[in-house]
Amino acid sequence: MIDRRQPPPTPELPRYRLPPVVETKLANGLEALLVEDRRCPLVSARLGFPAGSKHDPAGLYGLAESTAALLTEGTTRRTAREMAEEAAAIGGSVRAGAGADTLVVAGDALAENLGRLLDLMADAARNAVFPEEEVQLRKQNRRQELLAQRARAEYLADEKLTEVVLAPHPYAHQSPTLESIDRLERGLLAGFGRGHLTPAGAVLILTGALPPPAQVLETIEEAFGGWEPRQPPAPPAARFPEPSRSITLIDRPGSVQADIRLGRLAANRASPDYFPLLVGNTILGGGASSRLFANIREQRGYAYDAHSAVHPLKDTGSLEVVTQVRNEVVDAALEAVLAEMSLIGRDGVSEEELSTARNFLSGVFVIRLETQEALANQLSVVKLMGLPLEYVEQYTARVWAAAPEEIRAAAARYMNPAQAAIVVVGDGAKILKPLEKFGPVTVERAG
Repeated sequence: MIDRRQPPPTPELPRYRLPPVVETKLANGLEALLVEDRRCPLVSARLGFPAGSKHDPAGLYGLAESTAALLTEGTTRRTAREMAEEAAAIGGSVRAGAGADTLVVAGDALAENLGRLLDLMADAARNAVFPEEEVQLRKQNRRQELLAQRARAEYLADEKLTEVVLAPHPYAHQSPTLESIDRLERGLLAGFGRGHLTPAGAVLILTGALPPPAQVLETIEEAFGGWEPRQPPAPPAARFPEPSRSITLIDRPGSVQADIRLGRLAANRASPDYFPLLVGNTILGGGASSRLFANIREQRGYAYDAHSAVHPLKDTGSLEVVTQVRNEVVDAALEAVLAEMSLIGRDGVSEEELSTARNFLSGVFVIRLETQEALANQLSVVKLMGLPLEYVEQYTARVWAAAPEEIRAAAARYMNPAQAAIVVVGDGAKILKPLEKFGPVTVERAG
């Protein structure tokens, strides 16, 4: 007899299997990965460099970001309009962006136009000229965008937490400042591009309805083979502060709620602690079935949202807890968050929580790799983070292999409330005294 009062058990999801991957390397050092996927007559390409914002010089925060944004705004061979029109003519697009560790030129097009797509991408990476009018327009637009961002309490909270947890490492400045935007000029952008965009250490990912490998390699050689290699600049030393309790209040008079962040250094993807921490974080605050959501929102009604996240970088990682609450319950909400962080590291997790988290993480990971664009993005991350290709296939297995004691130990190490930096953005006149219950508070003015 089937007991219909109980939900059916969820079997372990099958392990993800990569399609066949052809790997090669050009004489100039450019590494290429080819993954065939014939479900759609499309190709996706990612040309990645280890050239993110951690390479921004002091006082020039946002240099990598703006260099990437302007790569497609004019080259020695094409104007910005010609670049956009040619991309549209082949049924696709070419764009670029930079994160903390990487700068990636991304392109998509109809499969029959692979050669033209790679020519556009090579032109952007090799021949960008950063026209003065485009630089000035970028500065104007980015300044207005930053002003709009800094008008939001959640942006101020995230910005300050990143600084507190990661400074003095350059990871602490993943966004520009108004002053650094004003300092941008063509020479600085071109210099960053010349120094960091080199085939040595770069990776090209191609997924989709590709021609036979030999033909693809000829096309890659035609687009990138003549690119002279240069040794890219060394990354900054991976030195980070010891995690410790601090409380920072960003005083924002008139705020009717407080944006709360707690965070500290955590594990990166290469660490043996990463998967136990990832599973533990999912149980703590990774979704609607998490402890933080159930406690802060469902039981207490303090907030619409309460969650936590692990942010892996190449050289380190961070754990962040996020919520927004009414001014009247700042201290009670903070006590509840700290208690949940402490509890998971002390008592561990239940089998039911563990099963739910494993299924959620495994399912989301596999679903996110359904499109060829998503697979291209994932493979570029894996290669630029220095991880083996097996990382992709082993992901779900390692999620399921995270044992309860490993999860508890990782939580005790990385969710220790005594080592969590606390940042709150809100009306200091209303929330300073409640915050002082948790220790000395450093007050800064929003602006």
